Amino acid sequence: MNCNEFRSAFAPASSDAAVLEHVRSCDPCLDFAAHVDPDIMFRALGGAEMIPPGGIDLFVEDVMRAVHLRKAEGDLAPHRATVSWTRRLAIAATLVTGVFGGTLVYRYEQTPAPTQPLVVHHSFSTAPKVALATKPVVESYSSSNATIVEMPAESANDAQVVMILDENLPADL
Repeated sequence: MNCNEFRSAFAPASSDAAVLEHVRSCDPCLDFAAHVDPDIMFRALGGAEMIPPGGIDLFVEDVMRAVHLRKAEGDLAPHRATVSWTRRLAIAATLVTGVFGGTLVYRYEQTPAPTQPLVVHHSFSTAPKVALATKPVVESYSSSNATIVEMPAESANDAQVVMILDENLPADL
């Protein structure tokens, strides 16, 4: 069959053996036929020689066995753990709380201490008045074993502090 005979004999959904044989061997006629009837490409493949070895039933069994095998592989394969949106929200809230808390602690540590001391007024009117005993004032002291340390005063009106370290002094002095 030549190309002119093919074009005059071709009709959509044609299953004529001579037409299908020409389409298999002639690319310009296949292009013409595909524009008129796109299914011609599948019919042109042929059908008699397309039966698999062992028959169609064996082919279907092989395909279904492969499908079940793929499904089993997918079931046994480790899956990436997906996290639900509520858990993601909880993780985000925890992170925000941690960052916010850390910022508060950092800012608290960076603030300077108040310059004015806190003044607390207590009234001790319920406590009984106790007379305080005064210790004697040492005007002079001389000992060969004693160590005498005098603390410097800031002004002439301040009290003079002197420490006397001697093992022979009484404990209540």
